[in-house]
Amino acid sequence: MSAFPVNTLESAPEKSKPALQALQSAFGFIPNIAATMSTSPVLISSLVGLFGNVHGGSFSEPQLQSLLLTNAVTNGAAWAVAFHSFLALEEGIDAADVEAIRTGGAPRDEKLAALSILAKTLIEKRGRLDEQDKAQFLTAGFGPDHLLEVVAVVAASTITNYTASIANPPLEPAFQPHAWTAR
Repeated sequence: MSAFPVNTLESAPEKSKPALQALQSAFGFIPNIAATMSTSPVLISSLVGLFGNVHGGSFSEPQLQSLLLTNAVTNGAAWAVAFHSFLALEEGIDAADVEAIRTGGAPRDEKLAALSILAKTLIEKRGRLDEQDKAQFLTAGFGPDHLLEVVAVVAASTITNYTASIANPPLEPAFQPHAWTAR
């Protein structure tokens, strides 16, 4: 038996079931990463709570998917890159912009580029942004509140990215066309 099972609603620990049910309602299915995370009720409940706040924030879904895909690439989380590539395309992000993020570049769209560059810089500098990093983001039309909201998005995706790297859950068939390997 694997140290990291892919749980179902029936096999998950009792305290993880409400979080899995919330994800089932949100996605129509339980992603394998969440099913794996549910082994720890603390982890899955933390993720669902934080993602609920992030998805209820001020960023549009395409903006969030740009951030989440950038974070997955920057953290080298293959499962999350495939998942967020799929979702980014579903949200209407141009395929060339998705590919740019997947290869470490920035999207052509100015706002998405500013978000992507900030997220990548935030992760690479471990939160130690300099004045130029902040000014570049703010000049793109975002406010200080948005900059701090990016911190919440990075925190939420870090939970998933690290779990994906540690547990290596199987990639769902729908995401296979977007499989990715860290470079």
